[in-house]
Amino acid sequence: MFGKKKDKEKNIREPFNPRKESKLLPGYIIVGIWVFFTIFLLVWILGASFSTAPEIMQGKVFKFESGFHFENYINAWNANSISTFFVNSLLYSVATMVGAVIISAPAAYVLSRFTFLGNKPIKSGFLIAMSIPNIMIVLPLMSISIQLGINGSRGLLIFLYIGMQIPYTTTFLMTFFQNLSRTYEEAAAIDGCTPMMTFWRIMFPLAQPGIITVSIFIFMNIWNEYFISLIFASSSDIMPVGPGLKSVLSSMQYTGDWGGLFAAVVIVFLPTLILYVFLSEKIISGVTGGGIKG
Repeated sequence: MFGKKKDKEKNIREPFNPRKESKLLPGYIIVGIWVFFTIFLLVWILGASFSTAPEIMQGKVFKFESGFHFENYINAWNANSISTFFVNSLLYSVATMVGAVIISAPAAYVLSRFTFLGNKPIKSGFLIAMSIPNIMIVLPLMSISIQLGINGSRGLLIFLYIGMQIPYTTTFLMTFFQNLSRTYEEAAAIDGCTPMMTFWRIMFPLAQPGIITVSIFIFMNIWNEYFISLIFASSSDIMPVGPGLKSVLSSMQYTGDWGGLFAAVVIVFLPTLILYVFLSEKIISGVTGGGIKG
């Protein structure tokens, strides 16, 4: 009864306080302007993707005087090689997401649940690795890849992407494993489970909120990545969407198909938009939840 009474008290909303809300008004205004500006840009790009180049240049994006040009999407997907860039980015994002989680989840579990010589230096090393900008490691990586003869391949890009995501993924998942109750491991040990079996059968599924959240972040990071792919993707056949859109923009100087360009932008932006719309609650619960506290 006492617990139910407390829950009811928590659900009671605080009365509106004009003085308190007035202090937050500048923040509301800034956020409102930013949201309006962002939505306007997205709607404008969507409208331009159904327009012609003359309508875009004349500022008649939303008039659609010549109708809706759905062929812009067909031209962008086929003629501008967006299909190739899209498939490449999908491959890189999914492969990196799976590879980083498979490597980082066991590492995070061991670092968070066991005390051994080198535990703290390894944790510090992951934090240091997260602080190193990509531009500092590009030249050494380029030199090594050329010497090994693997430059300009999909395998190299996937390998680099996984390596870039491991420090962040491991650090993120450590907080979830730290908050999981140790009673699960004790019960598994009584049943005869080895530490490895305990991890894959019990602890890994329990950390599902964190794994889903970090997987979404990895997917979006790799999908939007530009710098590394610009350096190591030497041909259009292995380019992801970032450098691919740049090449499409360069070709617009000669073709003038601006409607096709904005259609390509919408196609590229669509996967991350879908993730945000349908998995936003998962992302928030994963970031704020932190697992089951013991």
